[in-house]
Amino acid sequence: MDPGLIFAAATGLLAGIVHVLIGPDHLAAVAPLSVNQRQRTWLTGLWWGIGHTSGVWAIGLIVFIWREVLPIETLSQWSERLVGFVLIALGLWTIRKALNSRLHYHEHEHDGDRHAHFHLHQKTPAQPHKSQHSHAHAPFGIGILHGLAGTSHLFGILPALLFPDTVTAVGYVVGFGVGAIVAMSAFSWALGQLAQRLIDRSAQALQWLQYGFSSLAIGVGVAWILFI
Repeated sequence: MDPGLIFAAATGLLAGIVHVLIGPDHLAAVAPLSVNQRQRTWLTGLWWGIGHTSGVWAIGLIVFIWREVLPIETLSQWSERLVGFVLIALGLWTIRKALNSRLHYHEHEHDGDRHAHFHLHQKTPAQPHKSQHSHAHAPFGIGILHGLAGTSHLFGILPALLFPDTVTAVGYVVGFGVGAIVAMSAFSWALGQLAQRLIDRSAQALQWLQYGFSSLAIGVGVAWILFI
């Protein structure tokens, strides 16, 4: 394989990882969704990453094709404000979901070792089919919005213009998208592991974690509207 292509893809991968993990709005959006997910929490980050990558590629394509016609800066600023409102709504939704959950406790024995497990269940359980779709649609839609918002994403993919040919430039852009997906999937998985460890010890601790991340989302959303 061409060493130049490998270098371009690796550079894009690293840039995508850094870009995602240093964005407080990115982490604030995914965290509440991850701790509310009971299984396969990495899917939350995966869907957000796919949505984010789609949005970044779309805005990049629009800029390069219609940069002299469309008010890109104005559209980007309004998208940033919309991100703030979405974060506030997301925080309020996850707080409501935490308040609407109930504690379930049971003991059982493994190899002579008796121990307890805590579980949180929704008081009004949603239909499984609807729940699975909402778990995918919410992070995917928020990811797209994040990809369309702000000019920092453009700075992330602009280095593609420095590569000598189209193949390596595309390699960088693809690597950037893959990096974003991998980074947020790992972040969601880590939060899921933390949430599971907490729920095995105390359901109240998990609920406070949910409240904490929900409050973080609301706080970042307010800051995004006021200062960005």
